[in-house]
Amino acid sequence: MDIIWYGLSCFRLVERGKVAVITDPFSETIGLTVPKLKGDLVTISHEAPGHDNISAVKGEPYAIRGAGEYEVSGVFVTGIAMHNPETNLHNISYLIDFDGITALHLGNLDHVPDQSVVQELGTVNALLIPVGGGRGLRAAQAAEVVALIEPYYVVPMHYEQPGLNFALDPVDKFLKAMGVSKAQETEMLRISASDQPEQPQIVVLTAQQ
Repeated sequence: MDIIWYGLSCFRLVERGKVAVITDPFSETIGLTVPKLKGDLVTISHEAPGHDNISAVKGEPYAIRGAGEYEVSGVFVTGIAMHNPETNLHNISYLIDFDGITALHLGNLDHVPDQSVVQELGTVNALLIPVGGGRGLRAAQAAEVVALIEPYYVVPMHYEQPGLNFALDPVDKFLKAMGVSKAQETEMLRISASDQPEQPQIVVLTAQQ
């Protein structure tokens, strides 16, 4: 599975010979340049300009906006309701399964989920997790969620970026909460079923255009 980040919570996930999945495409109203996106399937965590700009994705992608189980050309997607009853924040997280290689996109999760919810997820190869606060997880909360889910790879998202017109914490705050002085930085994360490090590996992706 190849994972590319375009900023905020927007990724492109693809496995050779499978459909390409775009997560939470954003609009220019958030201050970032809208990237050129191409995908077959789009997941939307919630309705907001930073997360639901389906028109940014070329073609006629299949859009998933809610909880449930979906299958598109051999890719299995499970939408999981992770709403916060205290803040009334609506959020859908998505577990995306490419032939047993899984990525969990937590959307705009803003609280630590119950252990019972986490147990149902199974093995998570790559965790795409908000870390910059705002209406998403703060650094310390994100570190707690990582410890609960125990993924093989952790990819932070939804943190401070040049041009973003609302305030989020920098990714360094999350790295500090994780006890990491320097994370692996790359333009793309490529993982396979055989990649099973003993400890979660934090990978900071460079936003692409």
